[in-house]
Amino acid sequence: MPHRRWNSRPVVLLAGVLAVASLTACGGGEAVSTGSSGSTTSAASATSGAAKTSGPAGAGEVAITDAAAAELCGMIEPELSNFRVQGPTLGRFSLNAMVHEWALRNGGINGQVLADKAIIDRVTTAACADVRTEALTSLELPDLASGLAF
Repeated sequence: MPHRRWNSRPVVLLAGVLAVASLTACGGGEAVSTGSSGSTTSAASATSGAAKTSGPAGAGEVAITDAAAAELCGMIEPELSNFRVQGPTLGRFSLNAMVHEWALRNGGINGQVLADKAIIDRVTTAACADVRTEALTSLELPDLASGLAF
């Protein structure tokens, strides 16, 4: 009995289109410095509107917009009950996937998040401290950066 081979071109094409769309997504709003040096970045100086390196030359400090921070909080909040039901192990996988998707959606700041996972804690502490605290409790983590595996 002959087996039909899957034609994977449409699937690969669709995946490529989705990847390009997620990498070119734009954010709006005022950029907020998430570094500990106390410097801020204004929205007028942010060229992409989603992520920008700021600070001294080569510091690589990441600025996340208010809209992007609110989006991350909005992604985590509805998952809090799932974190409690799934338990810390599966919940951490879910958190990891959400943060990865969020970083790709917001101007491709995935590389910045990889280099500085603690940025997730700084962003969520500033934007939604209560959601962050509930996530930490549900996932049994000292900080959200500890739950990121990528």
